[in-house]
Amino acid sequence: MALQGPIPVAYEVVFPFGCYVVGEVSPVLDFEASTKDRPVPARDKATGELMWAVPVMDGDTSLKAKAKAVSVKILSAVEPQIPAPPAEMAGLPFIPVVFEGLTVTPYVDQSNNRLAYSYKARGMRAAGATRPAKAG
Repeated sequence: MALQGPIPVAYEVVFPFGCYVVGEVSPVLDFEASTKDRPVPARDKATGELMWAVPVMDGDTSLKAKAKAVSVKILSAVEPQIPAPPAEMAGLPFIPVVFEGLTVTPYVDQSNNRLAYSYKARGMRAAGATRPAKAG
């Protein structure tokens, strides 16, 4: 089979109406290696890079609220920085972003036996910007 592992996909296919950061970037933890007193950061199985999670809201207004919120994992040696919002959005809690090198991995959610998707990206930039936001 030609498809194995994460499937590369264009940002515009996953988020045709855009997406907006709605929280802080946080490290993804390796739940098997972590303990209550010693959190261990997770690494991508294919690349070995650290993984960071950023919560985003899908811009598609036809989706139910729960379906609109997703977490995108970013592979990066250092913590990715959320880009500054455009001037016209200053003060609002939503920051439009674009993910570079986006991949999707379908899986079955064990809590409800439904198809779900895991998203990973190589970088994040402000919507309208031409270069990824620098990490660190």
